Amino acid sequence: MSEDNSEPIYLDYAATAPLLSVVKNKMLEIMEMQATGQVSNPSSLYSAGQRGKEILEEARQNVAKLVNADPSEIIFTSGGSEANNTVANIFSDQKIAISAIEHPAMLEAVKSRTHQYVEIPVDRWGFIELVKIPKDSDLISVMLANNELGTIEPISALVDTYKTKSSFIHTDATQALGKIHIDVRQLGIDYMTLSAHKIGGPVGIGALYVKKDVPYRPLIIGGGQERRRRAGTSNLLLAAGFGEAAKWAWDNWSCKQYAKVAHLRDRLRDRILNEIPYSSINSPNNNCLPNILNVSFQAAEGESIQLYLDLEGISISTGSACAAGDLSPSHVIMATRHDAEVAHNSIRFSLGTNTTSTDIEHVMNVLPKIIKKLQGMSTIKLKERHE
Repeated sequence: MSEDNSEPIYLDYAATAPLLSVVKNKMLEIMEMQATGQVSNPSSLYSAGQRGKEILEEARQNVAKLVNADPSEIIFTSGGSEANNTVANIFSDQKIAISAIEHPAMLEAVKSRTHQYVEIPVDRWGFIELVKIPKDSDLISVMLANNELGTIEPISALVDTYKTKSSFIHTDATQALGKIHIDVRQLGIDYMTLSAHKIGGPVGIGALYVKKDVPYRPLIIGGGQERRRRAGTSNLLLAAGFGEAAKWAWDNWSCKQYAKVAHLRDRLRDRILNEIPYSSINSPNNNCLPNILNVSFQAAEGESIQLYLDLEGISISTGSACAAGDLSPSHVIMATRHDAEVAHNSIRFSLGTNTTSTDIEHVMNVLPKIIKKLQGMSTIKLKERHE
């Protein structure tokens, strides 16, 4: 962001992170090799195919390294949604417990495959109520960190309490990857969903971690790709991009970089509470991703705030980007606040490693005016200053 505020301010990293320059360069390199016949289908036995296989496996190793998995436990998918659907498919018609604030990609996948599902309630800040999980669940699915609130769930405690030989644990780590340290061995989970575009990789590629010797059933069948666990010609270009993004995250200690972003997030939170009446915070102060802040403003609709900020060159969201265009209130805020008005009046800021203090200053130069204008236009009676 330049000093004259002429450049756009992007505060929607939770929707998608800008493509890293090293990833772009890597993909251009692969495209040139494909165009000149230097690499080909990784399943082919001739030399160009084997070079393609080497690139694919290097990418797999980089992704595995980032979460301390064995490369053989990483299955490339078309994204987080496919990975989530794959897990739901494994446990079709079985007993599944799933948090009430899961991403729709997992919630809807579960609901479409079994009638024996239970939604795990959450508290005011989005933390699951461990005691409410049925002990006879075949699968328990709880995301590592929520995409709207930033809430980091107690996955290790969940595993310690409920993991048995007949009960398996899945966590969607799409939002947490690259923001906090992830170690599948320490977590003790059986399945984990990952996505490239949240860490500066390309859209259209994700991965599913599947622990050795746990139940598995392919969602897509046909060829023998991905060790017969996911059919379809390997997308070498996107996999290489994912691998390069994972390598960058590892080499550059992205988790430590994001930890430094937390002070900007905290400054934004404090200034909103101090300078904008009738505001309340939906994200927890502790055990929260360092870059996410979800806020509600009484008598100011989230979509309107988003559009007014966009006119000022500031990009934010009203929740999950996957729900854009859906006018129903956020199921996440409804599960935590139980108030449709609060849900409709919420917005999400998600910062990145390129966010600066100047960006935060510009947001606070325009946001109070926008909220005051919208509240002045509203017929809703203001109730309280803020929480």
